[in-house]
Amino acid sequence: MVKHNNVIPNGHFRKHWQNYVKTWFNQPARKTRRRIARQKKAVKIFPRPTAGSLRPMVHGQTLKYNMKVRAGKGFSLEELKAAGIPRKLAPTIGISVDHRRRNRSLEGLQANVHRLKTYKAKLVVFPRRARKVKAGDSTPEELANATQVQGTYLPIVRERPSVELVKVTDEMKEFKAYYKLRLERTNKRHQSARLKRAAEAEKEEKK
Repeated sequence: MVKHNNVIPNGHFRKHWQNYVKTWFNQPARKTRRRIARQKKAVKIFPRPTAGSLRPMVHGQTLKYNMKVRAGKGFSLEELKAAGIPRKLAPTIGISVDHRRRNRSLEGLQANVHRLKTYKAKLVVFPRRARKVKAGDSTPEELANATQVQGTYLPIVRERPSVELVKVTDEMKEFKAYYKLRLERTNKRHQSARLKRAAEAEKEEKK
């Protein structure tokens, strides 16, 4: 019997959990299906690279991610001009273009121009019609040796700084970093007063 003015127990224990269980038995079949789809797409877009158009190197947004380098939407018009590639030709030879992008740093501009020039040097352009060869198309020898690039082309890899190992000397062990920091902080705090005192002393000497 329930005593006192308490909450009446109302436990919800019958939830029919079997009805809400989700299985994942189709995962192996989906893996196979995706692989076959990738193979069919590669055959369909041959001889273009399977990863799609070439994309520029850009820095991430905000203070948290701006040190990381990633692939951007497209090359800016300034980068294409510096690399000597017309803006209308670029999409036809597998280069993505973003007319809204602006180059904020010289280093980023030079890196992407170098990326474009490397791509252009390795590029093999197939003629639209086999019998009608236009200016800019590759030679028959290059066409015969051309292979389709699987995966990412010119992957973006961030260079890690090299670490130089130094042998710890007795002079390094005797150096007191905390004492040095305190001394320099004190010198900075008293610098203006010392300069003022020195100027006054010099003025008195002249008198």
